Amino acid sequence: MNIHTNWKRASADNFWGEIAPSDHVLQVYDDDDVFLDALAGFIGGGINSGDCVVLIATSKHLGSIQQRLIDYGISVQTLIEDDRYIPLDAETTLSKFMRDGWPDEKLFNDTITPLFERAVCKDRRVRAFGEMVAILWEKGYHGATVQLEHLWNNFMEKNSFTLFCAYPKAGFMGNVHESIQTICDCHSKMINGSERQLTEVLFSEALPTAV
Repeated sequence: MNIHTNWKRASADNFWGEIAPSDHVLQVYDDDDVFLDALAGFIGGGINSGDCVVLIATSKHLGSIQQRLIDYGISVQTLIEDDRYIPLDAETTLSKFMRDGWPDEKLFNDTITPLFERAVCKDRRVRAFGEMVAILWEKGYHGATVQLEHLWNNFMEKNSFTLFCAYPKAGFMGNVHESIQTICDCHSKMINGSERQLTEVLFSEALPTAV
């Protein structure tokens, strides 16, 4: 697979501290544990930095991440009440702007804009994770997936935040390298999707602790 020469490809344990607003990061992962390690690092790094973290994920992954945060001693409810952590169901969010199997640009902006305004209301930087593209890709809506990635990129041109997307490698059928390249072209950076990484070090003692 050909990767742009200016891409940053690194492991999760030293990657998230180097990302910047406007970075659109991709992970194509081999299994859920690899993905959840990276996502936990993404969330923890953002919370540690005082960012607002928006998580648009499947119900399964929302539950898995919440349990990881609790296991790390984090008071998830405190973060949610302070709008430092905003978890949303990906299928529900996706349904707000999908029309006839295609993402409607106006409805997408109408859905994402208030969410972004909520995230930045306390002058916080924002990092967001979106699993809606992976859902579309898994359903075979490949053109719609690429279009949604472009809508995210257009939104990022007007709003400063970091976006992380992840796809299970099992969803890429046929010419795997060619399919993955299509998705890679929509992103600016890639993170390792094959090795498990330690993420606990990204969580600081200053975070709200679970009671």
